[in-house]
Amino acid sequence: MKHTIGCTTRPYGSLTFAEACEHIAAAGYTDVAVFANAGQIPVQADSTEAEIADTRKAAAAAGLTPSMLIGSTKLNLGLEAAVDDYKRLIDNAAALGTKWLLDCGTGNEAHYADYFELMRQAAPHAAEMGVNITMKPHGGISLTVQDLIDADDKVNHPAFGICYDPGNIIYYTKGDLRPETNVAIAAPRVTTTIIKDCVVEDGVPDVMVTPGEGLVDFETVLNGLVSGGFEGPLYVECVGGTTVDEINRNTKATLKLVTDILT
Repeated sequence: MKHTIGCTTRPYGSLTFAEACEHIAAAGYTDVAVFANAGQIPVQADSTEAEIADTRKAAAAAGLTPSMLIGSTKLNLGLEAAVDDYKRLIDNAAALGTKWLLDCGTGNEAHYADYFELMRQAAPHAAEMGVNITMKPHGGISLTVQDLIDADDKVNHPAFGICYDPGNIIYYTKGDLRPETNVAIAAPRVTTTIIKDCVVEDGVPDVMVTPGEGLVDFETVLNGLVSGGFEGPLYVECVGGTTVDEINRNTKATLKLVTDILT
């Protein structure tokens, strides 16, 4: 099966969304994951129809499909308001043409129970709108692969699944846990994958490195996911480089790395 390989706008976060899309398309990608650009995620729960349309048009002008959107919960508002806000985010993701809503969980233990309840209430609405929620390892409630599996069990809805982010598994545990170790048990539940590497120097983790130059064994991770039944898209989130030219070279190199492994 041919996997979709997209790129997030994070490597080009200092540029506008439209500029980021141009560079991502030039690097050979077909899909874009909408992250923050110039300090702002262009589509959020409170975005206007015009803002959503502008984002959709910018992606289309570059020849890209905006198939993933990063989102977040607002559990500090209380459960009912947070559910309403998240459902509006789902509606806006659908209006953008997005299939995948990337969620980072929560680091506030007081919100853990409400987080799962929010997702149980939001997942059916997501399914109705043609959107799938995919939860990545991001510390807190989603620190480990087992945490992700537990979350999948607790929400228990086909519109909620796991995003495998090998770099974050290393980053948030400072290298104590490895993404290769549990890939087999996670694979049947993984709906999307983030391509991100990580290094740890003197106990300090850093994900702003080009995949293949850090600690992640991408051959093992990606082959393990595919052999376990993973059929979803993959999105490059981080590469090394400080200039646009360097970033361009590294996004192209990462696309080749992933393509070579999957073919």
